[in-house]
Amino acid sequence: MVKLRRDAVPHAAGAGEPTVGRLGAGEPTVGRIGNTRGDTVHFDIVDQAGNMISSTPSGGWLQSSPVIPELGFCLGTRAQMFYLEEGHPAALGPGRRPRTTLSPTMALRDGEPHLAWGSPGGDGQDQWITQFFLRHVHAGMNLQESIDAPAWHSEHFPSSFWPRTAQPGLLVVEGRVPQKTVDELKRRGHKVEVGPDWSEGRLTAASRVGPRRRAAANARGMQGYAAGR
Repeated sequence: MVKLRRDAVPHAAGAGEPTVGRLGAGEPTVGRIGNTRGDTVHFDIVDQAGNMISSTPSGGWLQSSPVIPELGFCLGTRAQMFYLEEGHPAALGPGRRPRTTLSPTMALRDGEPHLAWGSPGGDGQDQWITQFFLRHVHAGMNLQESIDAPAWHSEHFPSSFWPRTAQPGLLVVEGRVPQKTVDELKRRGHKVEVGPDWSEGRLTAASRVGPRRRAAANARGMQGYAAGR
């Protein structure tokens, strides 16, 4: 079983530390200090019978969604990803589904559940889960190696969240990416921003190989853990 928790670092913001609310505009954001009042989480579970689940609940939006008394659950808030511009490909309309950054993922092998993985992180989710999968399947890394390898994300496309900012050509990479690689990316025309060594993604994963179950969790942010029983 893999579970990502919000309270893994019981550390309160001190003087001079940015609050979580200032780190993201319109998008729930986990601060680097591990302290937040609510955010997207992800978990993957494989039980002894081989049943598998991958889930990315976005709890960070609950405070903005009133509960419908007659139904007992909150309004969905992913409709914020619609555009209110007539004719736009993502324009609000009857029967239409908005783009969503919630990307819990599962892979089958010979028709049977084999691998579950995912990450919080807004528009970075699809980028990080793809990197993980390619490393695990094509580069032969195990689950933990695939998570721990240096990661990156692009900010080229407009954000799914207000105010929908975009930075064309920008590629944000972890500081562990070799300088030679950074130089080559710049040579190819990318605008490269080098971030902290362990700053990209909050991936967790769980898999089933025959009778064996495996799990791995992200060291970034000290918020995830893997456990089995």
